[in-house]
Amino acid sequence: MSGLERREAEARRLLLAGPRPPVPADLAARAAGQGRRLLRGRRFVRGAAWLLLVAAVMALCALAAVAGPSPGTAPPPPGW
Repeated sequence: MSGLERREAEARRLLLAGPRPPVPADLAARAAGQGRRLLRGRRFVRGAAWLLLVAAVMALCALAAVAGPSPGTAPPPPGW
């Protein structure tokens, strides 16, 4: 028996031999509530990130429209 198999067998023996602790009756409801809160928080962060990205793009577009070309820019070629 290899070392890993021996450790797995010892872990199984310990888990199956001893008394099992009681599980709270409302454990599933608490876990579901925590999962809903985590998902709601992630959704909020994702929405805030998208809002910030859109606002930044709009601000850059407005700045580019107001500022115009820089003074060092060459004039357009004739006929354009």
